[in-house]
Amino acid sequence: KENSELREHIVLATKVAGYSKSSNVPMRRTDPPGERDMPCRLDAESIRAAVKGSLRRLNTDYIDLYQLHWPDRYAPTFGSTVYDESKRRENAISFKETIGALKELIDEGKIRAWGLSNETTFGVCEAVRAADELGAPRPASIQNSYSLLHRSFETELAEACAPSHYNIGLLPWSILCGGALSGKYLPDSGVDTKASRHTMFPRFQPRFAEDRAVEATKGYVKVAKDAGMSPVTLATAFCCSRPFIAKNGSCIIGATTMDQLRESIDACAVELSKDTIEKINQVHLKCRDPITTL
Repeated sequence: KENSELREHIVLATKVAGYSKSSNVPMRRTDPPGERDMPCRLDAESIRAAVKGSLRRLNTDYIDLYQLHWPDRYAPTFGSTVYDESKRRENAISFKETIGALKELIDEGKIRAWGLSNETTFGVCEAVRAADELGAPRPASIQNSYSLLHRSFETELAEACAPSHYNIGLLPWSILCGGALSGKYLPDSGVDTKASRHTMFPRFQPRFAEDRAVEATKGYVKVAKDAGMSPVTLATAFCCSRPFIAKNGSCIIGATTMDQLRESIDACAVELSKDTIEKINQVHLKCRDPITTL
């Protein structure tokens, strides 16, 4: 707030949590924080409370991109690939209520654009329809999982989000699968991973360590070696090169050290050869999306 000129050069994005029966996230929306866990929903009241809390914590007057972290309705997400009708929630918040609240916040200048996250093709289509019926802006982006180990976005979701259709750019998350694609967790890597995520928190995203994922990772590590680059550079450059990625190759990167950050940023400018892309596709065809489950 103290330097409005600098703020105009920053694209600030954050999210509101989707459905959760009980979570400590809503507690943090107030000052002082709440004292007990509460449900997370995408109703108008919850969205307003979440935006108010974010603006206070971020010390800003507006958010450039406000994303729905995952749906309020049931949908197969976070590696799950099979829709189970029996899990459908009858009381799911409607698309119109959620997007209507976002429209009001845009009209008030508190957010400038909104996006989806961990969404399905059905969800994208329904969100666009609701936005059009309400006279609201369509979603500006979609933040879904996409990596060498999880390429399902490039099928029907890529078609729906294409510039010639709904024009929604992908902001891929976990492009290194929590560091798994660096190859450091492989048995012969020679890297000490005692202080690394998947060693410290083995129950968090265990699908990245499944046998199929490990075998595919070995294949991609070899492709990187043949191309004369690190596995991190290969994985990052591949994601940034995809035509459905949001403008200017906007991939979400994560780093613990400055060296990791530099490597990831530098990789965004690397152009992979046709031969390297072909080798990547050969590994993919042998083991499609190994981090997904039924």
